[in-house]
Amino acid sequence: MAEEARINVPEWSVSELSAALKRTVEDAYGYVRVRGEVSGYRGPHSSGHAYFSLKDEGARIDAVIWRGTFNRIKFKPEEGLEVIATGRLTTFPGKSTYQIVIDRLEPAGLGALMALLEERKKKLAAEGLFDEARKQLLPFLPDVIGVVTSPTGAVIRDILHRLADRFPRRVIVWPVRVQGEGSAEEVAAAIRGFNELPADGAVPRPDLLIVARGGGSIEDLWSFNEEIVVRAAADSMLPLIAAVGHETDVTLIDFVADRRAPTPTAAAEMAVPVKSELIARVETCARRAFACWSRGQEHRRTELRAAARALPSAETLLGIPRQRLDACADRLPRALRANAQVHHTDFSRIAARLTPQLLRVEIERRRARFAAGAGLLAASLRHNAEAQRTRIARARERVDGLIERAARAVMASIDRRIDRVERAGQLLGALSYHGVLARGFALVRGRAGEPLRTAAAVELGMRLDIEFQDGHVGAVAQTGATGQREPVAMQRPRPRRRSSAGNEGQGSLF
Repeated sequence: MAEEARINVPEWSVSELSAALKRTVEDAYGYVRVRGEVSGYRGPHSSGHAYFSLKDEGARIDAVIWRGTFNRIKFKPEEGLEVIATGRLTTFPGKSTYQIVIDRLEPAGLGALMALLEERKKKLAAEGLFDEARKQLLPFLPDVIGVVTSPTGAVIRDILHRLADRFPRRVIVWPVRVQGEGSAEEVAAAIRGFNELPADGAVPRPDLLIVARGGGSIEDLWSFNEEIVVRAAADSMLPLIAAVGHETDVTLIDFVADRRAPTPTAAAEMAVPVKSELIARVETCARRAFACWSRGQEHRRTELRAAARALPSAETLLGIPRQRLDACADRLPRALRANAQVHHTDFSRIAARLTPQLLRVEIERRRARFAAGAGLLAASLRHNAEAQRTRIARARERVDGLIERAARAVMASIDRRIDRVERAGQLLGALSYHGVLARGFALVRGRAGEPLRTAAAVELGMRLDIEFQDGHVGAVAQTGATGQREPVAMQRPRPRRRSSAGNEGQGSLF
């Protein structure tokens, strides 16, 4: 263009140029339908408007839904969802960008990341990793807290600051990368490393773990959706709190953790109670206990006083018995004299009847009765002794017969039980896995002693225990479940000789 023509080009202000571009874009496109994946969505703004972006593999466009439209539409945007947005294309002069003002939003299918996330979530849920029965209770006041996070971010400072405010505890930080390549492996290694610390080692074993990270997009938080991290959290024997992202961010580690915290600061609040509140509770309980004890003592003292007033005095209780005692004491001498006189009269009357001649007659009569009774008693004793000897002889014969029958019954019962024990032993030998080991097979167990039934349960480097018929052999898996193994010639088991012993009689069905 010539210099004169450039001079004649009209001059625009920035606002005029932005307004002209805005009119051009709105007039040229008007209403459009755009298909893309929702990215950067963090829920509605405090103003009620929603701001996010629509993207595909090659481009990205800002999007906004005004508050009135957001409350009216049925389908709300979610991070990672592929949607079809209908709205007006316009520009935002404040940033010299263009954007779409959405009037209608409908789903177009899950995005690639969300589809992968949903598939992985269903797989892990089917394995039972998300069951509530697997979750552990958090310790009320842990002595040592392990934190898996980046040592340079604001997350660790927020956690330490919150712990210092509530109840200072010892914190051990395992530094890891929380996003990017290799971050998932570092997080999983940190969780497993904390669990493998010895309880009495130089570095104390934590009582509680916190896996924390700040907010971000689904791509930034993807490391916490990796299967290696989820399985490490599920295998953790230490209680674990997941504090990844903000309240609206959801990752797979949240489902497998023992507790999910919406923010890292909330994780610190879940980990420890407030020290001042605990002290206040203890003091309140002490005051209440002392007050209850005081009230109880006062109540018992009042009851004792009331009971004391209701009870009669000692003079009242002893007055009547004392009078009765005095009256009895007055009558006792007269009664003793009268009683002695009565007994003296009876004695005199009986003494008058007891003459020597009468006593001799009575003695002779009783001596005769005694002699007759002695003869009868001797005859009765002889007869009874003979009868007892006869009964004893019959009883002895009966006992001998019963002893013989009991001996035969005991031997028959012992024979039956021996047969049952032999049959049970044969059945046990047939069903026991030791019989299978004797035929040349081996039993493979894992590190915890559990039997491994499939190759998929064997991991690379896993320590194995192989049991043969004659002992155990330790081994280390050099390949995983998908590794190729060189063919190994199988040695056929040596046939066992049949023993002639024990085959007498009917034999065994096994």
